[in-house]
Parts: sequence; structure tokens; C-alpha cells
Amino acid sequence: MPLDTGGIPGLDLERTPANDGAPAADLPPTIHSGRDIGEALQALRAYQGRSLEEVAESTRVRRSYLAAIEEMRLELLPSRPFTVGYIRAYAEALGVDPDEAAYRFKSDEPVLDEPLKAPVGVHDDRDPRLSALIAGGLVILIAIILWNVAQRAMVESAPPPPTASEKATAEALRAMKPGVVSLGAPLPPPVESTTPPAYETPGLAAAGADGLGNLAAPGKVGAISADAPPPDTSRLSPVFAPKGKVYGAAVGQPSFGSLLALKPAALIVRGADGSVYFARQLDQGEAYNVPAMGGLVVDVSDHLAFQVFVGGQSRGYLPAPQTAASKLGG
Repeated sequence: MPLDTGGIPGLDLERTPANDGAPAADLPPTIHSGRDIGEALQALRAYQGRSLEEVAESTRVRRSYLAAIEEMRLELLPSRPFTVGYIRAYAEALGVDPDEAAYRFKSDEPVLDEPLKAPVGVHDDRDPRLSALIAGGLVILIAIILWNVAQRAMVESAPPPPTASEKATAEALRAMKPGVVSLGAPLPPPVESTTPPAYETPGLAAAGADGLGNLAAPGKVGAISADAPPPDTSRLSPVFAPKGKVYGAAVGQPSFGSLLALKPAALIVRGADGSVYFARQLDQGEAYNVPAMGGLVVDVSDHLAFQVFVGGQSRGYLPAPQTAASKLGG
């Protein structure tokens, strides 16, 4: 029996999404669908029947970045401002409000290091006498400092006491008759100044022909370091055991290998087109799993500061400051 609506127009309680012939599961997704903004954008794209390649072509954003946004793998994306811009472009290409998409992303992934705002409605109930005491103490301190500065200035400006020779000269002048001045013997002429001998750096004569301690000719200095012994790998750990945060590819994802920082050093991973995928100063014990992506190049500040692991087994030090990621396994 239908419920009486009391004559209110537009109120039809019998027509609901459950009995109107259109189940709730068929409703179109919105920007608030899914667990996060990535799932919402993926659902909107799938509902419109569009591929990632089509969206990438219309937004001019890389397909890998769009896939990372859908999976919310923020470590594969550039800095946060660029990520917000990519999300806005993605939402606009799907025909939804870009501002609302950016707002949901900031709600899903808030910046935790933002300074906390002062609480609202809390009054400052400090004792006003405390401010007066602090001001009085500052006045006394400034007065003491100014008094010490004035005393020192007076002492420095006072003439020094006369020496014994000056006292004897003054006594002799008083004993002389007025108008009579006696002159002493003339002083000897000053010794002529001479040019000091040239300073010679100790050990410079024994430094060799090139001035660096090498007895070879200047053009052959670099050949001496060519036979330097290889670095000692006996103290390296045989298995991968990081003691800090591990960046890069997650566990279970394809990887060319892992780079473990033996001491603080800089690590930059670039793509084939020169774009930077990862850049960070790693501390001792931190590591980076190099994702299995073609064309990646590993660039470090000191290749002996990184140990290479493939399949969890040690492969020694990083062979060079610049190494192709695909060559890490040897």
C-alpha cells in the first residue's frame, strides 16, 4: 500500500535507486569514490572507457606519472607541487572539478611537517608583573654595560705615566738656566735597510720534477696511479642488511639491484631523457632499490661509498661514479 505523501509534489517514496530499475552499483563514480583520489580518478577513467595513453596525450603528462597517481605511489612522482598540478590536469581531462580533486588529494595526503596553528579562544593569563620585572632587569643590565664601556674609554684616553728617561729629562730641563738649551751628541745614522732573502718552501727542492713528489716527467704523472690496488672488499657484508630507510622499488617489484650507502653520499637516478627519478643524500645504512626500468643511469658523488647487491647477494663496490642501472649485476 503506497504511503500518503500529503499532497506534497515531487515526493514519491516508491521511486528509490533500489526499485527504480537502476541499481546503486551502476551509478557513475565521482571524485569522492574509492579509498583515495587515485582510485577515484581510475574509476572515472574506466567509467568513461578511456586508456591511460589517451589521458596522457590530452594532459601532456607522462603515462607513468598517471599510473603512479592512480596507485598513490608518491615516491615515483616529482615534488608535491608538481604532483598537485598533475592531479588537477588529470581531473580536468576527465571533466571533473580540478580544485575539488586537489582538495581531496591534500586531505588524503596531508603535509605532516606544517607548523601547527595557535589554538582559538585561549587567553594569555600571564602575570603582568612578570613583564615589568623583565623590563627592569634589562634596564639594569644595559646600565652596567654602559658604565663598564665608559670606564674603559676613560682609562684608554688617559695619558700614560712618564717613563724614567722622561722624568730625568724633565728634571734636567728644570735645572737649566732660563734661555740656555744644551744639545746632546748627534745620533748615529740609521742602519740601511736590506732586502730579505727569498723564502724557500721546505722540501720543495726534493719534491721532484713536477712539484708533486713524482720524479717522472710532468706529462707522465697520471700513469703512476693507474696501477693502484683495487679497493678491499673483505669487510663488506655478503648479504643485503640495511640499517636505515630503503627507497625506490618496493619489495616484490622488479629491480636491477640495491645500493647500500656505506657512508653519507649523494645519489641521483636519471632516465634516458635526462629526467631525475630520484635524488637524495643517503645516510650511512640507507639503501635504494633500483627499479627495473630501461635507460636508468645511477650517478653518485663517491662510487666507493655504495655497495651493490643483486638478489640480496653482494657484488662489491659500485664500479664507477656513473653506471647504467642494467649493468649493476655485472
